[in-house]
Amino acid sequence: MSADSERAVRLGEIAGVHGVRGWVKVHSFTRPRANLTRYPDWLLETAGRQRAVRVEACRVSGRNLIAKLGGVDDRDAAFELIGAGISVRRSALPALAPGEYYWADLEGLAVVAASGERFGTVLGLIATGANDVLVLDGERLIPFVPDETVKSVDLEAGQIVVDWQTSYWE
Repeated sequence: MSADSERAVRLGEIAGVHGVRGWVKVHSFTRPRANLTRYPDWLLETAGRQRAVRVEACRVSGRNLIAKLGGVDDRDAAFELIGAGISVRRSALPALAPGEYYWADLEGLAVVAASGERFGTVLGLIATGANDVLVLDGERLIPFVPDETVKSVDLEAGQIVVDWQTSYWE
C-alpha cells in the first residue's frame, strides 16, 4: 500500500456529548452527512496526537450524527473528545470515476495557467452552492468548474491547469 493510500483524510469532528454513556455528537463534513456512518474505523486527532477508534454505533440525529466509540464509556471520556478531528484512511474511501476528485487530493497542488504562470497552491476548497471554489495561498480564489476555468487536474504531476488571469484579482 502506498503512503498516499494510508494518509488520513478529515471527514468530521466531535462537536459535543450526547447523554451519559459516552456517546458523542459528530459534525460530518461528508455529503450527505450520513456517509460518515459507513466507516467503522476512525482516527481521532486531539492536541496533535492521533488514535484509532472503532465505531460501535453511529446514526443521524437532527443536523448531526451521534456515535458510540469503543473505549469511550462515560460522559467525562466523551467530553474530552470535543473538538477532535475525525479522519479515515484514504484507502477506505470509495474509488472515484474519471474526472472526480476528493477535495483532500486537490489540497497542496500547484495551480498554473496554460501559459505556465503560477498562481499558487491549493490550501482548501469552499462549497458555494453554485460551484466549488479553490482557495489558494495568498488569499486568492478560483472557481472549480471543470472544462471552463479548470482545464486539467494532474494528481501525479501535482498541478491544476486553469483558464484564469491575474487581472481577475486586481
